[in-house]
Amino acid sequence: HYVDVVWRRKFSIVGLAGQGSPPLDDVALRRPIAFVLGGEQRGLRRLTRERCQALAAIPMAGGVESLNVAVAAGVALFELNRRSRG
Repeated sequence: HYVDVVWRRKFSIVGLAGQGSPPLDDVALRRPIAFVLGGEQRGLRRLTRERCQALAAIPMAGGVESLNVAVAAGVALFELNRRSRG
């Protein structure tokens, strides 16, 4: 529990989740930030989702349902960098 409290004070914790979450470009990203990514098949577990301060989805086009975790991390970091350039 102590670690959870420390992380929440120092970082904005954003979980990348799919269905029902707002698009990543609609979520406020303040630094420092910690992105939390789930498994490629099951996504974020319930308790992990509850500990995130915000949830966001990467908008998908066409028939793409999900990305592998490395690609999702790259997209999230690209969006964070894009916003910082302003």
